[in-house]
Amino acid sequence: MIEALSSGRYRIERALGHGGMATVYLAHDEELGRPVAVKVLPEHLVLDDDFRARFVREARLAGRLSHPNIVRVYDAGEAEGRPFIVMEYVPGTSLAEVGRLPVGRVVDVGVQACAGLQHAHDAGLVHRDVKPANLLVREDGVLKIADFGIARAAESTRQTQAGTLLGTAAYLSPEQIAGEDATPASDVYALGAVLYELLTGRPPYAFSSLGELAAKQSDGLIEPVADVEPSVPREVEAAVMHALARDAGFRPGSAAELAQELGTERDELPTRRLPQRRAVSVRGRRGALWLAAALVLAALALALGLAKLRNGGDDNRSSPPAPTRVTPPTPAATAEQQARNLARWLRVHSR
Repeated sequence: MIEALSSGRYRIERALGHGGMATVYLAHDEELGRPVAVKVLPEHLVLDDDFRARFVREARLAGRLSHPNIVRVYDAGEAEGRPFIVMEYVPGTSLAEVGRLPVGRVVDVGVQACAGLQHAHDAGLVHRDVKPANLLVREDGVLKIADFGIARAAESTRQTQAGTLLGTAAYLSPEQIAGEDATPASDVYALGAVLYELLTGRPPYAFSSLGELAAKQSDGLIEPVADVEPSVPREVEAAVMHALARDAGFRPGSAAELAQELGTERDELPTRRLPQRRAVSVRGRRGALWLAAALVLAALALALGLAKLRNGGDDNRSSPPAPTRVTPPTPAATAEQQARNLARWLRVHSR
């Protein structure tokens, strides 16, 4: 099969990677003079005629996507009865190879992934298998989402691949584990699981079987990001935990919405925190107002005492003196202004 490909348009140079679903080769497109990645289906998947047809059809649908954060699909076909697809070659590494990343870098790749997913969702395509191995980072830092369409074609077949599914399951949404159809919200959950792992160094759930994972997802108890990695800003933690909501209806409404939540603090990470304006707490403001009110009452009592002294304080007069009318201090919106009004009032009424 490799010889058949190499004798035609695509000259195979070397293997880039092997997996349960395909083998990927670096090749040279002889017609357009560019490097490409050729993904070839293994023999055990070729026996299913329906799967072969579905694989090529979905790959061609994915070829309609054109976005800076999605790996382009250039071509799809068969050679000696084995399906293959030709994709954009991305020199760099996958997120499966990088381990934990600094918060700023996690936010950056997360926002890029959201942009690619949103473009696909707008076109009616759901990835269904967002995981670190399918998120490629180019040498210049640009993130590319791989295997659009392929994941959908492989979805039913993968159920028989116990080891492959178990390795992927850490990023599958609860609805997918339950056997329901994947939706854009499922991709949002999967990306949230990837970001959680990039921030903490471990996936949201530890499990040894799909049944154990399903039970833990049903409980919905995930250790908060900041409990594992306290340096993560609360806004970033909130965005990731929001994406990991067990119920799809409680997740961000779209990949674009998740990007907005992640991007809230992009320019204000711990090493670049912007100075913030000094704010007066509500509790402190209320205390100052109570103090001003107490001073006003004390001043009124003092004014009444002074008025009584001016009138001689004699209770035995035949006709009582006319009461002295005292006007309270002018009210003010702040405690500081109220204090100034009180001082002015005392100067007037103490003469």
